Amino acid sequence: MVPGYAKVMRMMRFRLIAGLGAMAALSVTNPAAYASSQRDEQDAARRAMLDGQVMPFSVIKRRVDAAMNGATYLGSEFNPSTNRYRLKYVKDGKVLWVDADGRTGDIIGWAR
Repeated sequence: MVPGYAKVMRMMRFRLIAGLGAMAALSVTNPAAYASSQRDEQDAARRAMLDGQVMPFSVIKRRVDAAMNGATYLGSEFNPSTNRYRLKYVKDGKVLWVDADGRTGDIIGWAR
């Protein structure tokens, strides 16, 4: 084995382990804030649906799924100020974001 190559590989391994350790530390430091924001978003979506401002999410998701031609659903976000959903899909290794109007269920935008 080439002596310089072994040194570079040890350095890369150290950086990888250090980077993974830093990511793990950051993800553990504030899980409550993330869970709280998720809960707030879900509560806002539920209140909007119960108040008749938006359609049930299951109906909106079914409509968007039908337009996605077999893409895999990954998750969603709700914006209570605009009553819009943003659904995340992956197809052929590419992530697709689809914006849907919560009132009508219509697709109003796409992003890659």
